[in-house]
Amino acid sequence: MYVKNLTLKGFKSFASATSMRLEPGITCIVGPNGSGKSNVVDALAWVMGEQGAKSLRGGKMEDVIFAGTPGRAALGRAEVSLTIDNSDGALPIDYTEVTITRTMFKGGGSDYAINGTSCRLLDIQELLSDSGIGREMHVIVGQGQLDAVLRATPEERRGFIEEAAGVLKHRKRKERALRKLDAMETNLARATDLTAEIRRQLGPLGRQAQTARRAATIQAEVRDARLRLLADDLVQLTSTLEQEVADEQAVLQRQHAVEAQLVTAKGRLEALEAEAAQQAPAVDQAAARWYAANALAERVAATGSLAAERVRLLAEHEASEQQSSGRDPEKLREQAARLREDHERLGGEIDRAAAALEAAVQRRTDLEQAHQEEQQRLQRVARAIADRREGLAKLEGQVAARHSRIDAAQGELDRFDASEADIAQRLADAEREYAELEAGIAADEQGEADLDTVYEAAEAKRVEAAAALEEALEAERTADRDRSSLQARLDALSLGLRRTDGAAHLLAADDADGIAGRLSEQLTIESGSEAAIAAALGWAADAILVADLETAGQAVGRLRREEAGSAGLVISGTPTPTVAAPSHLPDGARPALAAVTAAPEVAGVVDQLLRDVVLVDSVDVAKAVVRQDDSLTAVTLDGDVFARRFVRGGSAGAPSLLEIQAAVDETQTALDEATARAEQARFASTGLRAKVQEHSEAAEAALSRLGESDARMAAIAEQLGRLGQVIRGVTGERARLEQSRTQAQEAVTAHRTELADLEQRLADAQADGDDLAEPSTDERDRLAVEAAAARSAETDQRLNLRTREEQARSLKERVDGLEAAAESELRARERARQARARREAQATVARAVQHGCRQTKGLVDTVLTVAKIQREEAEAARTVRDTALREQRSAVAAIGDQLRELTDTVHRDEVARAEQRLRIEAMQTRAVEELGIEPDVLVEEFGPHQLIAHIPGPDEGADDLPEPIPFERAAQEQRLRSAERRLSQLGRVNPLALEEFAALEERHKFLTEQLEDLKKSKADLLDIVAEVDQRVQQAFADAFVDTAEQFEGVFSRLFPGGEGRLVLTDPDDMLTTGIEVEARPPGKKIKRLSLLSGGERSLVAVALLVSIFKARPSPFYIMDEVEAALDDANLGRLITLFEELRDSSQLIVITHQKRTMEVADALYGVSMRGDGVTTVVSQRIRDVQPA
Repeated sequence: MYVKNLTLKGFKSFASATSMRLEPGITCIVGPNGSGKSNVVDALAWVMGEQGAKSLRGGKMEDVIFAGTPGRAALGRAEVSLTIDNSDGALPIDYTEVTITRTMFKGGGSDYAINGTSCRLLDIQELLSDSGIGREMHVIVGQGQLDAVLRATPEERRGFIEEAAGVLKHRKRKERALRKLDAMETNLARATDLTAEIRRQLGPLGRQAQTARRAATIQAEVRDARLRLLADDLVQLTSTLEQEVADEQAVLQRQHAVEAQLVTAKGRLEALEAEAAQQAPAVDQAAARWYAANALAERVAATGSLAAERVRLLAEHEASEQQSSGRDPEKLREQAARLREDHERLGGEIDRAAAALEAAVQRRTDLEQAHQEEQQRLQRVARAIADRREGLAKLEGQVAARHSRIDAAQGELDRFDASEADIAQRLADAEREYAELEAGIAADEQGEADLDTVYEAAEAKRVEAAAALEEALEAERTADRDRSSLQARLDALSLGLRRTDGAAHLLAADDADGIAGRLSEQLTIESGSEAAIAAALGWAADAILVADLETAGQAVGRLRREEAGSAGLVISGTPTPTVAAPSHLPDGARPALAAVTAAPEVAGVVDQLLRDVVLVDSVDVAKAVVRQDDSLTAVTLDGDVFARRFVRGGSAGAPSLLEIQAAVDETQTALDEATARAEQARFASTGLRAKVQEHSEAAEAALSRLGESDARMAAIAEQLGRLGQVIRGVTGERARLEQSRTQAQEAVTAHRTELADLEQRLADAQADGDDLAEPSTDERDRLAVEAAAARSAETDQRLNLRTREEQARSLKERVDGLEAAAESELRARERARQARARREAQATVARAVQHGCRQTKGLVDTVLTVAKIQREEAEAARTVRDTALREQRSAVAAIGDQLRELTDTVHRDEVARAEQRLRIEAMQTRAVEELGIEPDVLVEEFGPHQLIAHIPGPDEGADDLPEPIPFERAAQEQRLRSAERRLSQLGRVNPLALEEFAALEERHKFLTEQLEDLKKSKADLLDIVAEVDQRVQQAFADAFVDTAEQFEGVFSRLFPGGEGRLVLTDPDDMLTTGIEVEARPPGKKIKRLSLLSGGERSLVAVALLVSIFKARPSPFYIMDEVEAALDDANLGRLITLFEELRDSSQLIVITHQKRTMEVADALYGVSMRGDGVTTVVSQRIRDVQPA
């Protein structure tokens, strides 16, 4: 087994695909420093699974990818393939050649493959570990690794021998077993805790199950006692009901006689009311005429008083306005004209003052300039005298120095110009490229904005559609809830309509000819008045509608024969005389007929039942109605009835069929509306779901396109950033150059200024000769005094001008104010004239109205007197009629009271029987719903006539039961109380305890079995760990003995006369012991490795590695300049070892030593071209013939 081929693509400096065909023996790789020889070693380590970037001489793993050079672009991935000849079958795989490939991408991911098939890193490591090539990579000895071998800890040196001995896969097996053992410990602890917890729960739950069994027996006794008591109650109530039905006929006969009397009395009352109704309009008309005449008289008097007051007020206003007067407009205009003349005169003075100021400024400027020139002349003369005294030679030297500085600065400027041209060219190139990229990114940004707009629009539509969908779903849910609630209410109300009374019996009969249904079905009642109308109708609210009197008689006879109860019957189409509705009702009261709309066939009956009934808003209004007319019956909206001799009311009772029917109609309408809303919402939500899906897909597509655009823009932005750095660098360099050039230019300018000054001083000094007299200052002083006087005169003239301008502005404001006041006064006088004209016209009209009112008042008083007499006569006649009506109403009310008392008696009897039937029905319903037994079966099996058998307990046998006993209510009540007391003494009973106990017991059994399985698995893993430890211990002990023996031999050959050996740090623990290296070169007594020289340390490290190689040979070894620090003698000894290793292994050596190259079987030359890419050439040495 040997390395047959190594192919590198994009790995470090190998940018191009490079293949190295290797053969058994020694292969040397040579080349200059930095050419990429060590990259071959890194490639071998990397392809065999090296994971440390520092071991590959990099900062991160992506550094192995070719990073690019100025002449060649960077690559996106690196790939290395290693082909191993496996003809001897050393690798546990059925191939004679094994190719291992590793690929690294720019994003940081790695791919591994064996013979082109993807695999894991672990697969490669396990494949190589059987050949002594492990993750420690002891077969690869790189630069600086020799010293690292010596600096390694004893445990790390142990790892080298373990790897060579092939122990690595056993340690991995042990690590996996230990990880499984750790996980199993967690599961074992959890299973143990869970089993203990369930075991703890079994005790209380078992007691609960026992209690549940006792409770079941007691509950059976409770049920039996309740059934027998309920059966007895049902038998007793049924007997009582049958007795009460027999006493009904006598009361009904008396009721019919009183009804006949009431009809006669009401006929007389209706005649009187008809007469009163005919006379009532005359009374109302007389009262209306009196009211109209009285109102007209009051309006005439009020109009006359208002006209008189208007005349007085207008006269007072005219007098007050004549007393007040404003200023004369003409005088205001004259005053304004005088002030305008003063303003114009002042304008001339301002012009003259401005001219005087300008002359003063000019004189001050001339004098100050002359004073400054004289001052400069005196300074030049004084400096020339000083220069003359210092000497002309010094000035000439300074002039020459300034010339030299100017020449040097000018040369510097020329160099700056040349550099600036080069920088400008570089900057122009970078800016041109940057502009091109910016143009590209501008187009992309526009596209990005469009994509953003598309995405935002799609997302907004999706959100809007989702919100609309949620609203539709909420509306659908709300409508469904309303519909369910209304349906339940409708069902409950419908059940209320199906009463089991006489009326229901008649309606349910198949041969009920002439029966047209219930009266309530023919009535439509105003919302909110249902309870009041039901109370007013009384028994008629639940009445049956029949065709004629004959049918009514047959229906009554049928009810009596079949003992089906009683029913109220109303004959349809019965004509009744129309009576006027009650009049003069107080506020809050209205006729009951106004709240009812009846079908034509029942209109007369309803009119007869409700003609004397008034609906009122409150109890107080009801009492007021009854006091006002005792023939009326007042009914509140809550159903309270008030009459002269009786009142019926209180808390709400059972609703009548009329109320139930109204509620059914209202609920049905609401149910239809809710159903329509639900269907509409469901249809809307279906459409909105499709819209949400459509907008979601559009938003996702837009987001995907936006992501692609972001990726493109990010790439362009990266290029822009790089170009921006270049431009900023060139711009900074240009700015620094410009700054330097500016400084040089400023220096030239300063030097030239100084040169001109020095030349002037030199000329002055040469012209003055030997005249050293001081100049006179008289002229300068005279000019200074005149300049000060000129400045004072300028200040006076400026103050005079500002004063004149302020006076002119004040006059202008006064002129404008006077003119505005004159115009305002003119407008005010015009408005006053117009107002006087209007007041005169209004006063004329008011006086005319006052005169007309005095004439009209007499006529109105006459009409008012006649209307008053007519009204008094009509009211007297109405009083007589009202007295007769009250008397007749009292008679009707007395008979009505008697009839109502009888009706109430009948009604109370009916109610009592109905309540009796309801109690029977409630008991029957209770038997079905609570106890689950039909009423017939209840009476048959648990009635008082049945014997009572004893219910056995959980511990009683069938042979121990006592004999059955007869029914005694007191005994059964005592039995029920006793059973209930024993049941309460048991406390809270868990009805599911029996099932829960059985389930928990089954789970406890399952967990116990699982716990045993876990313990067995743990024992098996511990056996595996012990077996692995034994195998590792044996393999390491054998390898260490062989390596120690080889180390002594190799050390003595590398250090003739020296002594070296390997020592275990803890011989008693072969699983964890480390290895120490003791080395004593010849002629030295030291054994510490740190005291050895560099060459000696390298030889000791080589001795240790070669010992490992010889004790446990590997197919190949790679060494990177391991002999660089050796002298010729030691190099010769090392080469001898290389030749010995050649017989058993393949050696790949990177070297600069000629003697190492001489023993090689093949040479590979590595060089680097100018573009920074490594190239390789090869030569097989044994094919080269000697010259």
